[in-house]
Amino acid sequence: MASTAAVPFWRSAGMTYITYSNICANLVRNCLKEPFKSEAISREKVHFSVSRWVDGKPQKPTIRSDTPEV
Repeated sequence: MASTAAVPFWRSAGMTYITYSNICANLVRNCLKEPFKSEAISREKVHFSVSRWVDGKPQKPTIRSDTPEV
């Protein structure tokens, strides 16, 4: 028996919620006026570290930066 529950449009379009929310956030940031637009875009940058584990001990972490395209 098929479910008759409503499906969110982002799910029916084959997207994940994260993809949908990222698209919405980019649209909102691009609609802002200066100087708010440049401030919002600068907060969008993400920095993180990655560590390999060998024999149960972490190795030297690598700092990475994820800067989305505008």
